[in-house]
Amino acid sequence: MPSYTVRKAVIPAAGLGTRFLPATKASPKEMLPLVDKPLIQYTVEEAVASGIEDIIVITGRGKRAIEDHFDRSVELEENLKGTGKSQMLNQIRQISTLANFCYVRQSEALGLGHAVLCAQHLIGDEPFAVILGDEIIDASVPALAQLIHVYKKRHGAVLGVQEVPKQDVGRYGIVTPKRVGKGLHRVADLVEKPSPAEAPSNLAVIGRYILPPEIFPILRKTKPGKNGEIQLTDALKELARQSPMYAHEVVGQRHDAGDKLGFLIATVEFALKNPSLGPDFHEYLSNKMRTATGTRRT
Repeated sequence: MPSYTVRKAVIPAAGLGTRFLPATKASPKEMLPLVDKPLIQYTVEEAVASGIEDIIVITGRGKRAIEDHFDRSVELEENLKGTGKSQMLNQIRQISTLANFCYVRQSEALGLGHAVLCAQHLIGDEPFAVILGDEIIDASVPALAQLIHVYKKRHGAVLGVQEVPKQDVGRYGIVTPKRVGKGLHRVADLVEKPSPAEAPSNLAVIGRYILPPEIFPILRKTKPGKNGEIQLTDALKELARQSPMYAHEVVGQRHDAGDKLGFLIATVEFALKNPSLGPDFHEYLSNKMRTATGTRRT
């Protein structure tokens, strides 16, 4: 009998982070701090809150900081213990116990499809999640948990989607939807980065997937596409022809933290929500806006 329990998640983190150069020349993009935690920690915490037990991070050269972050730091712990910073000590220790971590090196940047394929030997015959770490989704019910709920009921691959402005469809994979329920669609096809005139909808895939193990043989047969990369979208198109696939409209505030402006917006939003920083930061922004308004009037 096939299993419909999703225990494992793949986080592709081997990209070069070129949109954030020079900041990412020597530091992984995934370790950029969003207020007081690196981007990838938000992704891991969402997975764990959704019931994921095993995290498989696909890394590349220069990504050692990710492994160090989720490992114990005995020297740091001893320092915090010795200085009586017990609250910070507990926070640091908790990071290394969030989940079972495994790291796989992607030797070449051959695309998202290839990154997922790198995890096949650790996934086996189970369904699994894929989470893109630069898509931060602020939701009362974790975005991944929303998809897992649909998967358990529908027993087909599930893609997280949200509506985007028509002029922005060329930045995303866009689904051809057939509505089957509130916020739920059967996926007839997918188009990677279409022009507004060619887009079948404005429902964009936003970096959250629940996939069956049947995706792996399809990925192995998928030929390289644009830039010589194996595109996950191409494999998903074929999977949709073979078995049911669904698109769930994720409920939550999405931030494209892989973009400089999106990262700045996410920083402001999360800083305002931070219990210790929010009030003072709100006051600063209010004063800044008043000053800017006064300057414009004069």
